[in-house]
Amino acid sequence: MEDVRTWIGPTDRERLDLIRRSKTVAIVGASDNPGRASFFVATYLLSSHFDLYFVNPRLTQILGKPVYPSLAALPVVPDIVDVFRKFDDLPNVLEETIAVGAKALWLQLGLWHEGVARKGEAAGLTVVMDRCLKIEHARFHGGLHLAGFDTGVISSRRTIS
Repeated sequence: MEDVRTWIGPTDRERLDLIRRSKTVAIVGASDNPGRASFFVATYLLSSHFDLYFVNPRLTQILGKPVYPSLAALPVVPDIVDVFRKFDDLPNVLEETIAVGAKALWLQLGLWHEGVARKGEAAGLTVVMDRCLKIEHARFHGGLHLAGFDTGVISSRRTIS
């Protein structure tokens, strides 16, 4: 696992723009377990403006929606590929993301892979790492308190319009 972080990701404004212009999200590593982060994120994103697609070769349905075995099996090209997979799986997820023509690769909290980020950007992807799409969406839309985050550490006040 990489220790040094030299890659600089998109700014707040660039992440907000990505969220606003995106319509479809594929969650790679989606789970039907309510205790998993991907399930919690999925329930939130289903109530947002996104069309959501789940990718997990071991499942057939999550939250009443079909689950696909791979990004290539999706009926659409996702705008954002939101990843809940372990570090060693990230290069393969990147290759799939590039192959299907997605516009952005979003690695969830705790996921950071400099090589994947650089290769993804070189392929024309917007890459976001170590951030939660749910938290970012709620933060930009003033919904952190309503979404279950009232830690006093993250503000629900809008900083970008």
